[in-house]
Amino acid sequence: MYNPESTIDKPTLVIDEARARTNIRSMAARACAAGVRFRPHFKTHQSAEIGEWYRQEGVTAITVSSVDMAGFFAGSGWRDISIAFPVNVRQIDTINDLAGRVRLQLLVESEEVVRLLEEKLTAPAGAWIKIDTGYGRTGIPAARTREVLSLAAAVAGSQRLRLQGLLTHSGHSYHAASRAEIRAIYDDTVAKLSGLRRALVEGGCPVALELSMGDTPCCSVVEDLSAVDEIRPGNFVYYDLTQLALGACGQEQLAAAVACPVVAAHEDRGPLVIYGGAVHFSKEALNLPDGREIFGQVAGGAGPEGKPWGPLIPEAYLVSVSQEHGIVQAPGELLRSTRIGDLLTILPVHSCLAADLLRHHYTCRG
Repeated sequence: MYNPESTIDKPTLVIDEARARTNIRSMAARACAAGVRFRPHFKTHQSAEIGEWYRQEGVTAITVSSVDMAGFFAGSGWRDISIAFPVNVRQIDTINDLAGRVRLQLLVESEEVVRLLEEKLTAPAGAWIKIDTGYGRTGIPAARTREVLSLAAAVAGSQRLRLQGLLTHSGHSYHAASRAEIRAIYDDTVAKLSGLRRALVEGGCPVALELSMGDTPCCSVVEDLSAVDEIRPGNFVYYDLTQLALGACGQEQLAAAVACPVVAAHEDRGPLVIYGGAVHFSKEALNLPDGREIFGQVAGGAGPEGKPWGPLIPEAYLVSVSQEHGIVQAPGELLRSTRIGDLLTILPVHSCLAADLLRHHYTCRG
């Protein structure tokens, strides 16, 4: 629990700056050791200030998840930006503005989008062909070689687009059952992308194609990432309970928590009620090994501002969220020692969503 004299009075994202900086430094070193471009995804933190922590580690190219986010970071001085989301042609005016100011990279997965961009773009932009290597969300399935070849030819023939290479997000790594399975997903992803690149070269593609992948589990667990040209992880800056459960990080790497005021304590029924619900954490849940569903876990040991939180408290879980309410199932000792008005420090299941929902943040130093 935080100091009762803390100025925090509502659900607030708190960042352990030392841990976040260490996470950034570690991932940058992994990329450097593998000889791959490090283009981190900024959708996790969405912070100009935290972006500077990346610059201090030599990062010059970034990934974002929306046109608006690209505009925000362009305004913060970033000049090499990939929008890792299918092109929204209804934002073409903003896309054109960005393409005229930064080295903009776009994702394409259909010839229809290429035709629309060729017609409407007013400045050149890079283009990555989005490949589905197993996640099933967006992109051309890797087995559809002819479709990829046809799209590559359309991009290569464009006057406005520069064909960069093949890009994927192996999001199914978030559902892996072990570190070994995460490594297997990486190997499968690389095999599919490499196979498509060979087919494109054999088909006469005039461009030296690069391979780009970006998911925190693979980038955290795989020892040698040199089989690709670029990595785009994002969640690693904070990590979260999902990454901890996957084995992608340790507790000492968890760098984001939500400080929530206790508003009711029902000792007779067991739970604590916090000001902190779905609009702060989201409704993304994590299933424990015994099948229970949780939305966060309480950490202990947090003192006055300036000190980080302590280890996760066993059996102290955020077990239910409605819009503003959160229900915390607490062991007896925590239940007896917690008073209305105290702040509970809760680690989120998915730090990207918590950061997006809460928008503003404090470091542990206030």
